Amino acid sequence: MPTDLNSAPRGGASIAVRDLHVAYGSTRVLHGVSIDFTPGSFTALLGSSGCGKTTLLRSLSGFVPVESGSIIVGGQDVAPLPPEKRGMAMVFQSYALWPHMSVLQNIGYGLKLRGVPKVQIAAKVAVLLSMLGLSGYEERKVTALSGGQRQRVALGRALAIDPGILLLDEPLSNLDAKIRMVMRHEIRAIQQRLGLTAVHVTHDREEAMTMADRLVIMQAGRIAQIGTPEQVYDRPATAFVANFMGAENILPLRVARSEAGASLSTGDATATVAAEPAQAYPGGVYRYRVEAAGRQITVDDADRHELGTTIGLRIPLQRLHIFPASEAGIAA
Repeated sequence: MPTDLNSAPRGGASIAVRDLHVAYGSTRVLHGVSIDFTPGSFTALLGSSGCGKTTLLRSLSGFVPVESGSIIVGGQDVAPLPPEKRGMAMVFQSYALWPHMSVLQNIGYGLKLRGVPKVQIAAKVAVLLSMLGLSGYEERKVTALSGGQRQRVALGRALAIDPGILLLDEPLSNLDAKIRMVMRHEIRAIQQRLGLTAVHVTHDREEAMTMADRLVIMQAGRIAQIGTPEQVYDRPATAFVANFMGAENILPLRVARSEAGASLSTGDATATVAAEPAQAYPGGVYRYRVEAAGRQITVDDADRHELGTTIGLRIPLQRLHIFPASEAGIAA
């Protein structure tokens, strides 16, 4: 069995999901989802709690049965197959490591189940530990490791079976902020190095945008938008997507059309730094709550303003997203 992970990338497998329906009892969770994952891509599934992103990931892995639809991997519909027959490996939020086993035993567990000799398992684990920065930890119990080290072991166990597809179920959410930043880059670098097809569920927008080639925004069991991080952030397809990507300010606008084009107005030309809550300084800019057009909106500015000051607001055109009032939750 080859143990050289420094060779050319193996290349990930493609996934074609077609009209996937999934239900928990009488509750439908996925409503005819169709999506393609190209070989070697890194896709992040994003959405609010209950949107179906984790259900979609677990349907791909085989841990959640599908009601109808297909999951095509390498020309074969794997939807009827058990998890171990799908050519995928999964990294869980909780790590799911065996506490009574050593690092070597945990990483090599899948290989042991496949009947790989101990000598080859040890050689493969040694290469993985070198890649993961854990050389010399073979005999360490996983209960003696830090959170970041445990996550590396979980990743090593997934990679040991040479999967074409790597599924990541919020793998960084239990780590502190500093380690989470490090692990983002490490997982992305390993995925690119090995050429794996990765599908990553996360609730963290920044994490998704820094790791993934492509974002899939889900809403109520359906796909709301698919695109690169730049496309989804700069050109949200719906008010829901815009809000989810951080566009929290909603202003009612009137559109007036003329021969020269169209003009937009709020009907209220004044804006005042609100008395409550007081301004904050998150770093680099001051953050204010500003009263404008009968609403309170969040504004960042490099200058410090006293509360109650009347100010002028300018919205850069490229940061303005226009949607129907009913879609944005504004009464007509």
